[in-house]
Amino acid sequence: MKSTVLSAVSGILLATTAVVYAGDKGQEIYDSKCKVCHETGAAGAPKTGDKDAWAPRIAAGSDSLMNSVINGKNAMPPKGTCMDCSDDDLKAAMEYMTSKSK
Repeated sequence: MKSTVLSAVSGILLATTAVVYAGDKGQEIYDSKCKVCHETGAAGAPKTGDKDAWAPRIAAGSDSLMNSVINGKNAMPPKGTCMDCSDDDLKAAMEYMTSKSK
């Protein structure tokens, strides 16, 4: 019983840590790579926090958003200039940005 409770608590802590880390990683990438355009609207980038601009993008789903992030869209280059980012890193940044834009 004691080991079962300990295992459950450990699992919860690991899951919580993973979620917090993903958010931190997403913000870190956003701040270093995405913010330049998405905070100012440079080159037509939708501004982070602009619910009207993001609504149709969010409604299209995360697969569609990830396709734009990975392949580029309009003036945004592939991977939004984060060529050393993994797909998981890019997803974390995309999730951070969309969470601020709902």
